[in-house]
Amino acid sequence: MTRGRGTVYLVGAGPGDPGLITVRGREVLRMSEVIVYDRLVPPALLDEAPAWAERIPVGKHPRRHSTPQDAINAVLIDRAKSGFTVVRLKGGDPFVFGRGGEECEALRAAGVPCEVVPGITSAIAVPALAGIPVTDRRCASAFAVVTGHQCDDASAVDWDALARIPTLVVLMGFHAVAEIARRLVAHGLHPSTPAAVVSCGTMPGQRTVAGPLASIARLAHDAALAPPATLVVGDVVRLREILQDAGGGLPAVPTGIGVSR
Repeated sequence: MTRGRGTVYLVGAGPGDPGLITVRGREVLRMSEVIVYDRLVPPALLDEAPAWAERIPVGKHPRRHSTPQDAINAVLIDRAKSGFTVVRLKGGDPFVFGRGGEECEALRAAGVPCEVVPGITSAIAVPALAGIPVTDRRCASAFAVVTGHQCDDASAVDWDALARIPTLVVLMGFHAVAEIARRLVAHGLHPSTPAAVVSCGTMPGQRTVAGPLASIARLAHDAALAPPATLVVGDVVRLREILQDAGGGLPAVPTGIGVSR
C-alpha cells in the first residue's frame, strides 16, 4: 500500500515533569509513528508513543557534538514525505528558544503540513514551582525572558533595558550566572536585588538557591546546583518565602542557608 503525505506536529513537551504536557500534546504523541526528540524530554513522555514508533534523538548539548539544525529539518521532511505521522517533541514551548519557527518554515517550504502544539514554558513554570510568580501587582507588572547564550561579548541584548524590567527570567544560562549578574549590576541593578537559581525545575530533584544578585553565582556553586537551571531576578523572589510550598508535589524542604528542594 502506498502511503500518502505525512504531517509533522511541533509539540511542546513542557518544562520537565511529564504531567505538564498539554492534553493535545499527549494525544498527538499517542498517534505518532516517528518521534524526533530533544535531550531534556523526559523518558516517560516517549513511553506515551506506540512501542513500535521510531524514536530519533536529536538533542543539542552545549559541550558535545550536536545534531545540526539542517539535519533535523531534513529528518522531519524525509519521514513526513514518506507518509509518517511525525512528532517533533521539544522541551518547554516550541517557539520559546526552541527553534520551532525555523523548523516550521523549513517544513512549509518543503510542502509538508505541520501543526504547532504549544507547551508550558519553563520561563513561567519553573519559577512558579519554586514559589516565585513572575508577576505580582505589588512589585512586578512586567517580565522579560532571555537566553543565557546571549551573554557574550557579541551579544545584541539591551542590558540597559533588561535592568529596568521588574522581573528577568534567564533560561539556559547556568554557566553564565556570574557574568549575567555582573552585566545587570553594571547597567543599574542594585547588587542586593533578590535573585534565585532553580535547578532541575519541575522534576523530583528540583532545588532552589536564593540571595542577592551579586552573590547568586557563588551561592549556586556552593550548593552544587547543576543545569538545567533557571535564573530569576527581581523583587518577586522575595515572595518565595511565603509561597514556596505552592509547588504541588514538589514541596520546598530547607537544606541549608537560602537553599530548598
